[in-house]
Amino acid sequence: MINTYKTVVIGSGPSGLTAAIYLARANIKPLIIEGPEPGGQLTTTTEVENFPGFPQGIMGPELIKNMREQAERFGTIFRIGWVNHVDLSQRPFRIKGKGIGEVLAESLIISTGATAKLIGIPNEKAYIGRGVSTCATCDGFFFRDKKVIVVGGGDSAMEEAQFLTRFAREVHVIHRRKELRASKIMQDRARENPKMTWGLGKTPIKVVTKNNRVIGLKVKDVITNKETTIDTDGIFIAVGHTPNTAFLNKQIKTDEHGYLVVEPGTTRTTIEGVFTCGDVQDPRYRQAIIAAGSGCMAALDCERFLEESKFR
Repeated sequence: MINTYKTVVIGSGPSGLTAAIYLARANIKPLIIEGPEPGGQLTTTTEVENFPGFPQGIMGPELIKNMREQAERFGTIFRIGWVNHVDLSQRPFRIKGKGIGEVLAESLIISTGATAKLIGIPNEKAYIGRGVSTCATCDGFFFRDKKVIVVGGGDSAMEEAQFLTRFAREVHVIHRRKELRASKIMQDRARENPKMTWGLGKTPIKVVTKNNRVIGLKVKDVITNKETTIDTDGIFIAVGHTPNTAFLNKQIKTDEHGYLVVEPGTTRTTIEGVFTCGDVQDPRYRQAIIAAGSGCMAALDCERFLEESKFR
């Protein structure tokens, strides 16, 4: 027997969990499909100091745990699984995947997030949240008066580097090409900043650690092949994000980077009954509080859709 749910939420980060809390309190009893990494990027974050309501800060995994317990308290159903196929051609929507079999949904909320691109060098992934970061806004405060490295050469890398100069005493930009990819105005602003230094034409090859902390980045010169180690207190990887939308098989409109497109001011996608929230539709801010807010929006939009459907 294939179970049918009023709403299925795919993804269990702050956006999906917030949507579930609102839906469950409206007596909709949503199903959350948690994915292979329940909780999303916050589960790899150490201390979160900018989420309202926690003046002393809170550990990322604990924040997710609290959200999950709150959603469960009101009746949310949780299933751990990996969605690999959805059929959005008609309602109820069909959702298939590893660990979940097949379920039907009268409405769908997609909150699958975006994955930060990594370089793939030794110690990089192991030290995420412990000296290596993919979010300057999240972690810049922890590097006050320290020396940090930003890896990347695009607009987002320049934005991250500029932001970090508010805290760090020096921000050293590493880019594998001799020329930056960032727009001219972003380059000009960055080069005028006295706290920023440059290491162009350098390829990162290893995060250097000692006593369980990051102390440097080993790089190779693209012309001479000479290897050197640059001392640092922290490394920020700013080479972009990939929205997790491959499983949708292009059934929903996306922008040129793959982020889901919504009707302005709402969370409605190009398919009626399908809503989206969190980083999978947000290429700009990528903050937990904004993801949670959009999860609330998605739940309210979804609830209104289900109510209106009764009268059609």
